[in-house]
Order: sequence, then C-alpha cells, then structure tokens
Amino acid sequence: MNATIRPEQADENSEADGDLAAVSEVEAGIREFVRNDIAYLRRPAVPSETPALDTNAEATVNNVNSLIQRVAGTSLAEIEKLISELESLRDLLHAEGQRVQREISGYAQLSQAAMKSTRMIADNVTQWKRAADGLRNS
Repeated sequence: MNATIRPEQADENSEADGDLAAVSEVEAGIREFVRNDIAYLRRPAVPSETPALDTNAEATVNNVNSLIQRVAGTSLAEIEKLISELESLRDLLHAEGQRVQREISGYAQLSQAAMKSTRMIADNVTQWKRAADGLRNS
C-alpha cells in the first residue's frame, strides 16, 4: 500500500483542517460565552439572595419573551404582508393572462375575417378578369 499524496491533496487537507479548527474555536467561544452568561443561575442560592435571583431570573425570562414576541411579531407581520402582496400579484397576473388570451382570440378572429375578405376579393377580381377576357375575345 504505497500512498502518495499529491501537493493538491495536501493543500486541500491542510485547508480542511484549518477550517475545522476555526469552526471548533468558534463553537468553543460560543460555549464559553453561554456558560459565563448563565453561570449566576447555576450557583447555589444564598438564602438571603434567593428572592433577588428569582426576581432577576423572572425579569430576564420576561425580557427574553418580550424580545422574542417583538421580533417574531414583526417577522410574522412582514411575512403576512408579503403573502398578501403575492396573492394580489397572482390575481393581477391571472386577470392579465385572461385579458391577453381574449385579445389574442380577437386578433385571430380579425385575421381570419381579413383572410376571407381577401379571398373573396381575389376571387371576384379573377372572375371579372375572365369576364373581361371573354368580352375581348368575342
């Protein structure tokens, strides 16, 4: 099993290792941030501070909930607005499609009528020409 590593493969492997290391570093940073952010909630409560921690925790939860509701409410309102706009555009496009179909149908009928009229005129001119040729020959 002779394994030879080409320079391109070595570059790709080192680049993948670098990407993996960067991802691991970012994940570790996020974990550390979360641990530090909620560390006060994990500490055993001192009896005199118990109401303060509960109040702080409840206030934090309320703040987070209100923030989520504001963000989600705004996002949902925007999504609903976009949906209604898209529905109105769909209706407009449907109506325009029907109008274009009616216009095309009208032009097709007009074209057929023009073709019939042209044939009738051409036939009449041919008959007149034959009649004129018949009169000249007599």
